[in-house]
Amino acid sequence: MTAGATEEQTLNPKTSKDVRAVLVTGGASGIGRAAAIAWAREGCSVLVADVDDRGGAETVEAIEKLGSRACYQRANVADERECEFLVERAVRHFGRLDVAFNNAGIAGPSAYVSKYPAADWRRVISVNLLGVFNSMQPQLRLFESQGSGAIINTASVIAFRGVAGASAYSAAKHGVIGLTKSAALEYGRMGIRINAICPGYIETPLVVGPDAAIPDRMLADKIHRTGARRLGKPEEVAALVLWLASSSASYVNGAAIAIDGGFLAS
Repeated sequence: MTAGATEEQTLNPKTSKDVRAVLVTGGASGIGRAAAIAWAREGCSVLVADVDDRGGAETVEAIEKLGSRACYQRANVADERECEFLVERAVRHFGRLDVAFNNAGIAGPSAYVSKYPAADWRRVISVNLLGVFNSMQPQLRLFESQGSGAIINTASVIAFRGVAGASAYSAAKHGVIGLTKSAALEYGRMGIRINAICPGYIETPLVVGPDAAIPDRMLADKIHRTGARRLGKPEEVAALVLWLASSSASYVNGAAIAIDGGFLAS
């Protein structure tokens, strides 16, 4: 139990008591949308960022129907200036920022290293790794000035193992964990916690649907190797994200937590 915290505060899974304004990148669909809506149910204000304007607007509409405040900002996290503007807009619009969920990511093509198009490699790394770094820099400057804040970065189960044909994605997600752990050591004493989630195979547009990056036959094999024998739900991942942002996780810092239905145990 942290100093000054009651037993009820430590054990209570609710998050809205200590989180008021949240920034979610990649919030137009999937895990990002689920987390944004879950925070809204807790009464939090949410800035939704993405490059999918339609999806972002739909997320904002869903949040507003719950009675919470929300706004959408188009942003490419590979551009550091756009990441700086996201923090500025959150503070200007909501008057504060308590949590950042750096979730934006892309899959990229499947190819062996010797044949992987260099332009695609750079794009995957720019969004999935450099994008997290770009996002964290202004977030950390703000949180350092206010002496509090929580950051959750989206990595992947692929960050714990290699995957043939997905070298860029795997390398980027490995990098997200390294970045998360290093920053956690640097900023933990300042009252800032930084953790990573490592989702397995979740029902998101990257996994199922017309834009899925995983062939059906390969996905069936992944599901078979998962102890739960099913895909995860974005809402299940969102529950972990909200917990990591809450005071209930006050002693969790620098962690990379797999949420994969048992996939890594296979």
